[in-house]
Amino acid sequence: MENQDQKETYQKKIQDQLDEWRGDIDRLREKARNATAESKLKYQESIDKLELKMDEGKSKLKDLRESSADAWDSVKEGADSIWDTMKATFAEVKEKLRDRDDDDDVQEDKKA
Repeated sequence: MENQDQKETYQKKIQDQLDEWRGDIDRLREKARNATAESKLKYQESIDKLELKMDEGKSKLKDLRESSADAWDSVKEGADSIWDTMKATFAEVKEKLRDRDDDDDVQEDKKA
């Protein structure tokens, strides 16, 4: 029963993280709608990259849900690896876009 509880706790943690990242992607989509043509392209490239990672994460979460309580430890190892990659990708994209936003603010200041 302990494995089942651990599995359920882990799945909830992963689902919560996916939901948070979905919100991040939605905010990026909103920024992209209001951006210049050049910036829209950069946003879309980042969004596409993040969506690909989200798909990988959803697939791994599905594997976790379908695994037996006894076998989930081995599935969890693969999931941990994917989550580490996803976290790094989301952090990288956020930082890159934060830098882009700062550059856009400078450009706007120069226009004013």
